[in-house]
Amino acid sequence: MREVYFIKQNKEKWLGIEQVIQGKIKKNPDDLSSLYINLINDLSFAQTYYPKSNTTVYLNHLSSQIFQKIYKTKRVEENRFIYFFRTEVPLLVHHYRRYLMYAFLFFILFTSIGVLSGAYDKDFANIILGENYVNETIENIKKGNAVGVYQSGSTWGSTIGIIFNNIGVGAKLYIYGIMGGVGTLFALLSNSVMLGSFQYFFYDYGALKDSARGIWLHGVFEIFAMVVEAMCGLILGASILFPRTFSRFNSFKKGFKDSFKIFLSTIPFTICAGIIEGYVTRHALKMPLGVNLAIIISSLAIIGFYYFVYPSVVYKKINNHTHDAVL
Repeated sequence: MREVYFIKQNKEKWLGIEQVIQGKIKKNPDDLSSLYINLINDLSFAQTYYPKSNTTVYLNHLSSQIFQKIYKTKRVEENRFIYFFRTEVPLLVHHYRRYLMYAFLFFILFTSIGVLSGAYDKDFANIILGENYVNETIENIKKGNAVGVYQSGSTWGSTIGIIFNNIGVGAKLYIYGIMGGVGTLFALLSNSVMLGSFQYFFYDYGALKDSARGIWLHGVFEIFAMVVEAMCGLILGASILFPRTFSRFNSFKKGFKDSFKIFLSTIPFTICAGIIEGYVTRHALKMPLGVNLAIIISSLAIIGFYYFVYPSVVYKKINNHTHDAVL
């Protein structure tokens, strides 16, 4: 079948599905499942005969949207809070997984710029981190206490201040996405360059190992959450720049709703990072190296699994259940 005829034959059906996705036409879960299976058949046909066509891209996008619609209309049997973190967020992360990849690639690039800048310009750390902070840290390194800066202030006071500061940084990374994603990239650049120059600064003074023992106790949750927040900003920006089959306003509404849910999922990790930084990091050099590594590796395993592995697990599980229910 020629592609033009294939499009002409199914155009009205696809436009009707768009209206269902946008909420202009109401369907019950059974009808939605039938639409999904019908659309999957069209997608399979397009992938076979028009693999590089825009029609295939369009149908793939439409299928993912109707798939999410099915599970938003299904009755949620479990606690809404649990469902949000266990099912809803992972499905959204899976759908927007390429933006998580983009955020990590930009993070690595920008952090590398910070490292190289610190290596080639010895005054770069003073410019980025502040002269007073650098001088204080140098004195701490000379005393054999590279993480001394984390030992000032009370534990609870430091924790509250750190949590609010990190939530503020994350909110900027996200909200700045409204500028087409450029604002998010600028905020990510600023924070990543600071991180890169910060780590090189300790390396330059021979204290990288001691600093890592302290910084990455809380840094795993804090930095990983920062990258996910940048992902949310990129989703928000893309919803404005690339509305696809939606109007720009409807695309923005959907992009904001989805990205905000993912952003909310980072808050518990940010709070945990603040608690660790306020209560644990100050004791980093006193605890056994094995304890340091256990906290760092377990933190990385938890947050890495949640955003990289678990979304695919949830998607495959629910997708299989959908097909079983329809068949």
